[in-house]
Amino acid sequence: MQHILIADDNRDITDILSTYSKMEGFEPLVAADGEEAIRLFNEYKPDVVLLDVMMPKEDGYEVCRKIRKKSNVPVILITARGEDFDKIMGLDIGADDYIVKPFSPREVMARIRAVLRRMAKTDKDSTSENVITISNLEINLEEYTLHIGGKKIALTKKEIETMWTLASNPNKVFTRDNLLDSLWGFDYFGDSRTVDSHIKRLRAKIDAVEHPEWSIKTIWGVGYKFELLED
Repeated sequence: MQHILIADDNRDITDILSTYSKMEGFEPLVAADGEEAIRLFNEYKPDVVLLDVMMPKEDGYEVCRKIRKKSNVPVILITARGEDFDKIMGLDIGADDYIVKPFSPREVMARIRAVLRRMAKTDKDSTSENVITISNLEINLEEYTLHIGGKKIALTKKEIETMWTLASNPNKVFTRDNLLDSLWGFDYFGDSRTVDSHIKRLRAKIDAVEHPEWSIKTIWGVGYKFELLED
């Protein structure tokens, strides 16, 4: 049976999410603070993690950072604040999705199913072809690393997945909705500004190293593409 770690200091929330998790076939693990969440994660190695951002002892952001140092397990942040900054910060430190309170338990379960489907697809792809090499760019999806000209670029899990998606389809234009659905599984829940902010932060990191033969190009009013540049 798959384990789900639910970390929130609100007992009513953990109770209802535990109930719905059991209905979905999960075995819930409940933590009331960040330190307990880390302990349970290390002990049980859950298959998916739900983290409240505002927890005592260690907040959800710090717990997510610690999890990301050792695992690519799906992490969904739960926050009472819906500002873009909070959402982007969560995604930038490696969260796979975020949910704003108040929420529907059914929506949470739908998000969990979506992120697990994407993870299963990623695992399947990585066993057959886990490295992309284009010019001076190398992306290893199995190790979740990206190098440009031999230099390792420190990217989050989601940023590497974004580069993989774009570079796997050179010169193909992805709309913002395409990227939301492919990378976050937001479907109708998403906001296209999330993609714009995410791409902006990604560009700032990869542009620290020259890459004259390729770029991430903005297609105004549409989306983005990985463009191979001519000499």
